[in-house]
Amino acid sequence: MVTRIGSFNRKSRNKLTKHIRRRGKISTTKYMQSFEDGNKVKFKLEPALKSGMYNLRFHSKVGVVKGRQGACYKVIIKDGSKNKMLKVHPVHLERV
Repeated sequence: MVTRIGSFNRKSRNKLTKHIRRRGKISTTKYMQSFEDGNKVKFKLEPALKSGMYNLRFHSKVGVVKGRQGACYKVIIKDGSKNKMLKVHPVHLERV
């Protein structure tokens, strides 16, 4: 077997860069936003915060909020034919 080369964020330069006008501190409204159960949310990465980040293959997918666990939200998405639950920080979520 061949060992896998690379890490979690391999080939992610475009996803992990911000537009020049969006650089700087994270806004507190985005950091403290809240969602209700059943809300539809879109995964939109905030590169300045690594905690509560999802896997990059789910970038710009839409899911449904199913609860809260600590500071993060449980979001269910459909990946192919399977339903997957991800725990994502609200900074990385956007209301649809």
